[in-house]
Amino acid sequence: MYPNLYYLFKDFFGVEWELLKILNTFGLMVATGFIVAAVVINSELKRKEKQGLLFPREEYITIGKPASFLDLLINFVVGFGFGFKFLGLVVNKPVDISPQAYIFSSEGSLIGGLLLAMLLTGLKWWEKDKQKLKSPEKRSIRIWPHDRVGDIVIIALIFGILGAKLFDNLENWDDFIAHPIDRIFSAGGLTFYGGLICAGIAICVFAVKKGIKLIHLIDSITLAMLLAYAVGRIGCQLSGDGDWGVYNSAYITDSSGKVVPAQKGAFEAQLELHKTYFLDGMVLDPGKNSPTYVTDRKSSSLQLVPRIEVKAFAFIPNWMVAYNYPHNVNNDGILIPGNTEDYNRVLPLPVFPTPFYETVICTLLFLVLWIFRSKIKTAGIISGIYFIINGLERFAVEKIRVNNQYHFWGIHPSQAEIISFCLILFGLFILIKVQLKAAATNEG
Repeated sequence: MYPNLYYLFKDFFGVEWELLKILNTFGLMVATGFIVAAVVINSELKRKEKQGLLFPREEYITIGKPASFLDLLINFVVGFGFGFKFLGLVVNKPVDISPQAYIFSSEGSLIGGLLLAMLLTGLKWWEKDKQKLKSPEKRSIRIWPHDRVGDIVIIALIFGILGAKLFDNLENWDDFIAHPIDRIFSAGGLTFYGGLICAGIAICVFAVKKGIKLIHLIDSITLAMLLAYAVGRIGCQLSGDGDWGVYNSAYITDSSGKVVPAQKGAFEAQLELHKTYFLDGMVLDPGKNSPTYVTDRKSSSLQLVPRIEVKAFAFIPNWMVAYNYPHNVNNDGILIPGNTEDYNRVLPLPVFPTPFYETVICTLLFLVLWIFRSKIKTAGIISGIYFIINGLERFAVEKIRVNNQYHFWGIHPSQAEIISFCLILFGLFILIKVQLKAAATNEG
């Protein structure tokens, strides 16, 4: 596993550059996912504009004005925030605290914050002063939907993170009530569907205000979401962020930390050997000296530890069905013998690598829709298909994942299962609605 770029460069290039530890692998892949999504959305919106389905909007801007107090204040605040945290990482971070824990703490570099704040404030004033006119002018410009992709991505990023945090805390409500500050300001704890729902609502509100025809924008975004999600799941797999499946009882982790086939009784013996881990769900929180407890790893007895027995086909490597995530970013598991690095733990029993499955499935689904998108003439069909296949894919994966469950009416679904089921129904509703609308239009 590569919790950050330090470990990736060390493994591939044999260099040990400490500064790379601030670049979290998962975060970088999520950022790459947003970039990929922006490229796909931009391409699709331009295609729809050429087809005459989307149109520009006339807006007025004032040019030649000097920098306002609000302009300068925003640059000062943004500069101070980045300087305080990121320059603090370089010069002030204690050795025994992880970069992620440091970023979400109250620590930072006051001098670094002030220096970067003054620099950005000065640059903004200089930029506006160069463009200043004796008499500011109002000008009309035409803004096409594809020109707003940058705004859409920023909105998706902000509301996606807020929504992911919100839904994660709802899913882990008892833990949130017990430790609200830690849960809110922790570096972890993000739920994809929470981000999808909140970001989707925010983008729809923005699109309506800007006069963008919603159905065509949603078709473009949902197509991009498949690929962006696949890229983001690469980050989950590379970093080992805990988003994995149940244990595969056909394999065990041996004394050296390697995955090997389980002989008769070996899986049960491993459970007994590490029963404190399996019964308490104990993990070592990065950046802290004391252990914390992960609620979805707890079990009341060793017999209830979730497991499925699946042996790999001869033509695929074992890790595709059983992986123990050595050096995972959560520091979840048992100590790797003889290893003293920051991330020196490995799962005592291998699990199903569900992020890998989702990357493969969503990439293939994206390619299929991308190839056939030009043949789909009815607006909304791609969106309906996306919600259905996304719901089906996630619902299936949830069957082999470890998640907190709700208990009502005799059933025990996870939050993701409930939402994915609703997405399937929503997708069917969209398909039926757009088909009926298209049929009525043709008859008319």
